Amino acid sequence: MEMESQVNVQHDLYGEKRENKVLRRSFLFFNCALLAVGSGVPLLVRLYFVRGGARIWLSSLLQNAGFPILLISILISYLYRRKNSPEGSKAKPYFMTWRLFVATAIIGVLGGVASYLYASGAGKLPVSTSSLLLSTQLAFTAGFAFIIVKQKFTSYSINSVALLIVASLSLGLHANGDRPSHESSKTYYAGFFMTLGTATLTGLYLPMIELMYMKAEQNITYYFVMEMQLVISIFATAFCTMGMLVNKDFQAIPKEAREYEIGEAKYYLVLVVTAVLWQCFNLGAAGVIFSASSLLSGIMIAVCLPITEVLAVIFYQEDFKTEKGIALALSIWGFISYFYGEFKQTKQEKPALNPEHNGSTIL
Repeated sequence: MEMESQVNVQHDLYGEKRENKVLRRSFLFFNCALLAVGSGVPLLVRLYFVRGGARIWLSSLLQNAGFPILLISILISYLYRRKNSPEGSKAKPYFMTWRLFVATAIIGVLGGVASYLYASGAGKLPVSTSSLLLSTQLAFTAGFAFIIVKQKFTSYSINSVALLIVASLSLGLHANGDRPSHESSKTYYAGFFMTLGTATLTGLYLPMIELMYMKAEQNITYYFVMEMQLVISIFATAFCTMGMLVNKDFQAIPKEAREYEIGEAKYYLVLVVTAVLWQCFNLGAAGVIFSASSLLSGIMIAVCLPITEVLAVIFYQEDFKTEKGIALALSIWGFISYFYGEFKQTKQEKPALNPEHNGSTIL
């Protein structure tokens, strides 16, 4: 009888683990989809600049200014919890402690700096070039993840990172050949190194978010992820707003809209859609970290590279030279290597008799 009871307990544990695994994979898929949708935003950023936009700080602001979407989602989630909680009106409207709030605010300011560097580089480089340069964030993410969150690597993940570094170096050695005819070498390389700076900060940013989840000392739910992303976005937006005020961008927006090549209404439409897509990208990246790891988030950001490459060639008639083809092929090889390694590792793993709870839940 006692043995039968133990078997039933183990069966319940396995059943619960399988259910949690399915739910977590569903959330992972959802956040990967969000990130994929948001990965199309470089095309809109470039559209803003090539059609007459020139405000760097405005473009930086748009990368985080879509946070009201998160605020609405958090409010709906809170009302739902309040309605269904046994405690009723005692349901907490927020879960973040002051210590976490301060740390998240610092990450938000770091995100604001990265936003400015990205906007500066995007105004000077073709989409295909800037996208390939941004793929180097994976190398930085891997390095910082190893240092900050003790990320474990397999031979496949190391091979993936190495291939992406070689791909970026291949592009960098021939970068000047991709320089638009109207730009000076100085301007082009300024954009080149600013974009590399963005990749570096992104590589630091993702493991820092994962570290925040690990050090939270509480159950990490998706509500908490949205709450944390809201604080990051608000402080990054505040940082870029100060830049706009100093640079007098707010006063320049009406004039820029009237002179925009494809029309004033489309100017504002481009701004709004850009802000929405950036928020999808940011939340998707944070959600992948929540569902898996910062390294996988970096991988997924890089996975979207081929799509952006092809769309940039189609919509902007950008050149797709030999070095870009080599870099793209190496990047795809790197992606396949990583996911093949993850697939093999998953197949080799066996469920433990007493699975440990990692302190995080979905809802």
